Amino acid sequence: MRVMLKLILDCGPDAAWRALRSPAVFREVSSPLVEIESLTVDGFPTVWTEGVHPVEMRGAGIVPIGQQLINLSFRTAEHGSTRIVHDSGVGVRGAVAVLSMWDHKMAVAPDPAGTGRTLYRDKLEVHAGLLTPAAWYGLWAFWQWRGHRLQQLAPTWAFDPPAATDAGEADADETAAAGGDATGPAS
Repeated sequence: MRVMLKLILDCGPDAAWRALRSPAVFREVSSPLVEIESLTVDGFPTVWTEGVHPVEMRGAGIVPIGQQLINLSFRTAEHGSTRIVHDSGVGVRGAVAVLSMWDHKMAVAPDPAGTGRTLYRDKLEVHAGLLTPAAWYGLWAFWQWRGHRLQQLAPTWAFDPPAATDAGEADADETAAAGGDATGPAS
């Protein structure tokens, strides 16, 4: 069965792509319904890398849901304008282990209307044998929460400070902000 979302996020595609590659954002859009902890010694990376990432999940931070292996890959499609995160992981313990198939794709692209915002598409396909309909209802509700949180958080991802072209320009900006000029201290 499938769960799908199609949203316009209030940030640019580059900011949305950075957010999708962030374990912190992953945890934030899941919380407080599902709390997720890394099972690796070093914890979550700053940015997701391709490969397997073992996690443990708890409903509301209390009820054990199980352990899952997130198996990530990244690709670009549609003439380079659509970037995709693909998770083909598997549940290994607990309730998530009943899912015999987990195929999750999240894609970001420029808003086709030319607004500068992001078209976000999310498709989850799951199979759990006879339990598939019950799993679908729970996942559908959780996906609605994630979509709501993505839309709430997206404007906070849009801030990119202007990059200085060299160290001298950055120093001049700091001096000017302190009330002086680039040639010497404020008098």
